[in-house]
Amino acid sequence: MSTTLDPDARGILCGETTATPNLSDLRAELARETDNRRRAECMCRIQSDTVQLALDLLVREPDIEGFFRAFITTLVEESESLACGVWLLGADNRAECWMAVIGQRFYSKRDPNWDTLSLPRDVMSDHLVDHRPGWTLTEDFTGGDARLPEAVRQFNADNGVASMVVTPLVLPDRNLGWFVLTAADGSDCETQWRRALTEAMARQATLALHQSRLAEQSLNEARRQAVLEERNRLARDIHDTLAQGFAAILMQLQAAQRAANPLPPAAARSLDTAVELARTHMVEARRSVGALRPDTVETEDVCTALQRITDMARRTSGLPVELTIDALPSFGGGVEREIIGIAQEAVTNAVRHSRACRIAVQASGIRGVGFRLSVADDGRGIPKERQELGFGLISMRERAERIGASLTIVTAPRSGTEVVLAWEPPAFTIPGQPYVGH
Repeated sequence: MSTTLDPDARGILCGETTATPNLSDLRAELARETDNRRRAECMCRIQSDTVQLALDLLVREPDIEGFFRAFITTLVEESESLACGVWLLGADNRAECWMAVIGQRFYSKRDPNWDTLSLPRDVMSDHLVDHRPGWTLTEDFTGGDARLPEAVRQFNADNGVASMVVTPLVLPDRNLGWFVLTAADGSDCETQWRRALTEAMARQATLALHQSRLAEQSLNEARRQAVLEERNRLARDIHDTLAQGFAAILMQLQAAQRAANPLPPAAARSLDTAVELARTHMVEARRSVGALRPDTVETEDVCTALQRITDMARRTSGLPVELTIDALPSFGGGVEREIIGIAQEAVTNAVRHSRACRIAVQASGIRGVGFRLSVADDGRGIPKERQELGFGLISMRERAERIGASLTIVTAPRSGTEVVLAWEPPAFTIPGQPYVGH
């Protein structure tokens, strides 16, 4: 170990002075001042040595577990203690023993013998959580301290534990866990020395653990963003090439079916098969896009999206698709995404299934803060059985529910279909401010 803690600190912290008994008041006061100064210098040396030890280990040890292993091993050796355990506090406010040094042996959750150790881990975990003073302050216990659970006191008696120092790994705003140091010597001098040493090392361990977690969170977020970016890229590629390509092919095949009747039976069957294949693969491509696309805010606004959707419908179907857009309110990203999805599905259904001669899309504001979308066609209407089972209709309803909107579908045989979406921000939303979704 490159850093050795000051061996003279123990005697200084225990109150050993050079003052001669029964001296005058002046000499007694000078002795006390000298003693206080030596104590302060001793604490500075402990802190300095501990910082140096932490820096050395952070450079030498590649991971946080290796750092803590070397750190608590040094703590046990320097304080001449029996054992040291590290308990970490989880997000659910439950403490769990993470690792321990017992004698000269290191144990962790990765150790195959971890579960067989005869330690009162669960009982001690509950005690650490329930003993509220110990969340922020170091606590000293004797081996048979009445504040300790019975199982812990019995374990201490069976294993020669005379004292315990429990120090929290505490940040200004929260607790990360605890050091629990046990020793066979329970004298006041030794306990005071161990307390000072443990508190100094706990500060450095807390900082190292906190920084490690921050680095891990940053790395995980970077990985997540990379995955999302790749998923978005794949979704865009599939949508812009395969899905749109299959949709265009399907439209052309259906146009050929209408224009080429009657066809020879073999040719008709081949054309039917081609139509079915194109439809199946288009659906699968769209499902792939839906599975890949995360719930992120799109940069495309409702107005731009409606223009794109209707333009594509005109080019692929040859139908007249009218678009009317009045003044629209402000949206949050979550609302815009769902509105665009509903509009896309409604227009696609009208083009593919309605056999319409005309489609009209209208978007307008409601009282300056709400929104209304209408997609109407003059086609054959939606059969009753498809109104409940159609995946596209179910998807539109789910999208509307997510933003607290109402979706109405008015349809009748040979009388066309109108899909109406009505959305207003919640009552507590300030008019003119973006809505961020539920």
